[in-house]
Amino acid sequence: MSAGREVLNVKGLSAGYGPMRVIHDLDLIVKSGERVGLVGLNGHGKTTLFYAIAGLTGWQRGSIKLNGVEVGRTRSQGPGRYTHQIVQQGLAVIPQGDEIFHGLTVEEHLDSGAFTARAWRERTKRKKRILAIFPPLVKLKNTAVGRLSGGERRMVSIGRGLMADASLFLVDEPSLGLAPKIGKSVIDALMSVDLVESAMVIAEQNVSLLEGRVDRIIGMHVGKLKGEASVGLMSNTKREA
Repeated sequence: MSAGREVLNVKGLSAGYGPMRVIHDLDLIVKSGERVGLVGLNGHGKTTLFYAIAGLTGWQRGSIKLNGVEVGRTRSQGPGRYTHQIVQQGLAVIPQGDEIFHGLTVEEHLDSGAFTARAWRERTKRKKRILAIFPPLVKLKNTAVGRLSGGERRMVSIGRGLMADASLFLVDEPSLGLAPKIGKSVIDALMSVDLVESAMVIAEQNVSLLEGRVDRIIGMHVGKLKGEASVGLMSNTKREA
């Protein structure tokens, strides 16, 4: 993959909740066109890193630049105060689990992801793209999401995130709680997204789902990045945990 422009630049990031530090002096650069796998066990900081980028941790310090603009700030006024500004600058976070509204239909959920003016104008085109990525949702467009299977709900949740007008997609544990075959199909769908000028970071425990499919895999252990990861690295991490 040829080097693209710098979408995310994290330097010296520490972050946590209350007195607890979860992220320790972390550096990370992600460029356009990249899919980066972030692998590690639960509790080692993957979600906290995503929350820090979105300005949702209890406290943090260090630099976070999104598309060359500093969005990190020092969090002392409470989490979420500047999150709307970070989203407007090109961030989309797709949380782990479903995070759905059970009474809304599939189509209504997808529409809710097009929350910027440009995305809303292009929502019809964007929905067609999402339904091409997740074909099982085509016949379910008018079905309430609460009636769907776990895998179908995950597709809706991810599809809603992909509707955003974003240059950086943070996807947290997309295969969590799904049967292996369904989890693989969800990862397959993420691999089919045409990033062009955007980038994607996928947090996963199952490194084998990402190996050979993303541009880089980085291990995360006790709040620090461990460099290029592999199945062997993850086995060692489990023994240390």
